[in-house]
Amino acid sequence: MKSLLKIMAVIALFFASTFIILKSTGLITVEKIELWLETAKATKPVYVAMIITSLLFADLLIAVPTLTVIILGGYFLGPLLGSLTAILGLFLAGTVGYVISRKYGHFLLRFLVKDQNKRQDALNQFRQNCSVIILLSRATPILPEVSACMAGMTRMNFVKFLLLWLLSTVPYAILASYAGSVSTLENPKPAIYAAIAITSCFWIGWFLFKKSNRGSI
Repeated sequence: MKSLLKIMAVIALFFASTFIILKSTGLITVEKIELWLETAKATKPVYVAMIITSLLFADLLIAVPTLTVIILGGYFLGPLLGSLTAILGLFLAGTVGYVISRKYGHFLLRFLVKDQNKRQDALNQFRQNCSVIILLSRATPILPEVSACMAGMTRMNFVKFLLLWLLSTVPYAILASYAGSVSTLENPKPAIYAAIAITSCFWIGWFLFKKSNRGSI
């Protein structure tokens, strides 16, 4: 179990470090994202969709405030186009993370865990709980990208991964986009309530899972 936590912690630390760098340098902020979207909306909605998709895809490499971006997408594009744009961006991030990790992840595994038996135990531990980890990964930032990379490293069946990823992503994107679409600058409560509700549901799911599987993760 320690080996699995070590692997996931290192991957999470990489994503967290990018967030710290972006936050300290001010390269990407919520205010800048809003400005980009306002500017894009003044030209064509397709440019807004491209920015949203690009930001969500970039979340694979740099920590982006995913939920905020999706809510903003709903606000600027409406519930339907906002949802489709968010789903596309999250789909690209997940699948590319899976494919890259499946092809090159063994190098990182061998570097972090020298002992072959411990490395295999770590992979087996993830395989035992991979479905729940992916489904509930939206409970916290960074965990979705970590789970996608781990799925690739463990060579999880791609169709199974894709199904679980979409089951986690599609409702998340639809709810957040809709909340953004019915929110305004004067009344941001729907977006705030949606963010709280979505996060709470995932956390409750984790609590129930851990309670019914004490000692397994």
